[in-house]
Amino acid sequence: MSGELRVLGACPLDCPDTCSWVVTVEDGAAVKLRGNPDQPYTRGALCVKVNRYLEHTRAPDRILYPMRRVGPKGSGRFERISWDEALDEIATRLRAIVEEHGGEAIWPYLGTGTLGYLQGCEGVAGRRFWNVLGASKHWLNICSAAGSLGLYRANGTAGGMDPENFALSKLILLWGTNTLTSGHHLWKFIQDARAAGAHVVAIDPIRTRTADQADEHLAIRPGTDAALALGLLNVVLAENAQDEAYLAEHTEGWAGFREEILAHPVEKASEITGIPAADIHRLGTRLARTRPTAIRATMGIQRHAGGGAAMRTIAAIPAVTGDWRHPGGGVAYSTSGHVHLNIDRRDDLLPKPVRTLVMTKLASQLDDVKCLWVYAANPLGSTPDAGAIRRQLAREDLFTVVMEQFPTDTVDYADIVLPATMQTEHHDLHAGYGHLYLLWNEAAAEPPGECLSTTETFRRLARHMGLTEPSLYDSDLELAEQLLSSGHPSLEGVTLDRLRKEGWVRMNYPKPFTPFADGFPTRSGRMRFPRPGEAYVPSHATLAAAEGSPYRLTLVTPAAHTFLNTTFGNNAELRRRAKDPVVLVNPADAAARGLVDGRRVRVHNDGGEFLADVEISDRVAPGVVASPKGRWPKLSPGGSNPNAVVAERDGDMGKGPGFHDNLVEISPCAGS
Repeated sequence: MSGELRVLGACPLDCPDTCSWVVTVEDGAAVKLRGNPDQPYTRGALCVKVNRYLEHTRAPDRILYPMRRVGPKGSGRFERISWDEALDEIATRLRAIVEEHGGEAIWPYLGTGTLGYLQGCEGVAGRRFWNVLGASKHWLNICSAAGSLGLYRANGTAGGMDPENFALSKLILLWGTNTLTSGHHLWKFIQDARAAGAHVVAIDPIRTRTADQADEHLAIRPGTDAALALGLLNVVLAENAQDEAYLAEHTEGWAGFREEILAHPVEKASEITGIPAADIHRLGTRLARTRPTAIRATMGIQRHAGGGAAMRTIAAIPAVTGDWRHPGGGVAYSTSGHVHLNIDRRDDLLPKPVRTLVMTKLASQLDDVKCLWVYAANPLGSTPDAGAIRRQLAREDLFTVVMEQFPTDTVDYADIVLPATMQTEHHDLHAGYGHLYLLWNEAAAEPPGECLSTTETFRRLARHMGLTEPSLYDSDLELAEQLLSSGHPSLEGVTLDRLRKEGWVRMNYPKPFTPFADGFPTRSGRMRFPRPGEAYVPSHATLAAAEGSPYRLTLVTPAAHTFLNTTFGNNAELRRRAKDPVVLVNPADAAARGLVDGRRVRVHNDGGEFLADVEISDRVAPGVVASPKGRWPKLSPGGSNPNAVVAERDGDMGKGPGFHDNLVEISPCAGS
């Protein structure tokens, strides 16, 4: 390859925007990366993190060759071996585990390091191989499970409004979402709406950079979102602003839900949420009188004990007001429910039914697992009860294989490390969960060293194990063709050839898209309101505080501006920009504990502790503290991050985790 080429691709990371990008290739090397100016959602812009992606592919700590552990587990000491040596050893160990313990003793642990339908968590990577072996299934609940199930119970799908329609909205509620840090491309559509007179409200326990730019900010107590929704709807009823025709034609359970709303007057909602009653009444009045109203609620809102109920109750708002009738009205959580690819995980290849292991229960469900295979994941940096996970990974009877790009904390505990490609080095198919486009990622450069894609790694391993199932050897392009072959009307005319040529295609949805103007994809065709008692589930922190817990501060762990989960956690420049870990503490809470601004503290509970520097700030209310996620434990003071104090605890739906539902205390470090 010589001269200059423009190669179209897509960002693979766990962000709703799934940007289209353009890679400039000179003499076979990727030399420039920019957002695709022709793609209507990306509009030429990438985020502060992904702007450094090409630099990241060339980082000096990139894993380039297969490796075998030579030191104690956790030491991170390895020797280079060949691919044949690595695959032969893996094949031998897997055969022995299946023969002695059965296939279910293998846990394929897949995360959201890439959202590709070929190489990552969204699709087929490795699933056929694991099914042939009879391995346990993996429930990827860490991100959006509770909220998705809450929306499904309400609307029959987690899919909602087209985020591009925010440009048509007159009232925008950014509910538990920091748009300018996590999915900033939506902000352009919000700006279009504001130019036409829209009012923007941020509802968040933290006064984020997005809240700074909103017209008003409501500092809600973590885990009380459903109570606020009920209080706002109480005002809508007082204003007689409910859409009776829409309720009669397109909903069920209204009579019981109406009684639940009436049982939550503004004063009660204020007591639960910590928001002044006057502010709730003012916003409720605005909601009653403003059509269309759009609500953006993303994954952080459902990471507590009542997360599923919260999303279900928030989804009731546009059904009561009739906003689903109007372009620019409704709720946007995830557009994934509008993606209808043919995702066949080939359960027919299983020799018998197998158990499902839960991603966020890694610490407690590893006991009888003999092989842990980690890919697109860094559980020691991103999963609850990190201390217990570390103890499990140190087991000598646990054979751990990690496919990775960088030497994460999880890699340090591997027996075998396999070098993985990055996005500019392999093919993949993507669909954003914050827009309605499919995107194709074309490989732009040869992988460095001996890195292999996920799909190619499993093809080679299948050969080393002598497996004869033909579908294990399908090429990436064959897998992509299969994914596009669902026959759903939304994919009519969307071919792989077209995607490879154009880079992105909007699925066949109208503009503007009003998905529930005429009904819902439920069995009855109607939106299903929560039954009495189902609309608000108190958080664990709320209940524990009421029972007299010695820990009095609710910790939330929002997304960092410079890291994406733990991706980029080792990038020198982004770490420099992020500075040392901080914990935001309200001045009243700091004074009560003798905390000094800028000094190092212990954030702790019965589960563990992490260290951070205090930032005394009114950006959090009394009783709430915040420390951003995404840091690698081994690159953090004390060797841990906030997941050390996050318990393995299921939410109300989908076994959703409670990353924002933990009581802690804060103590000055000795000598600080």
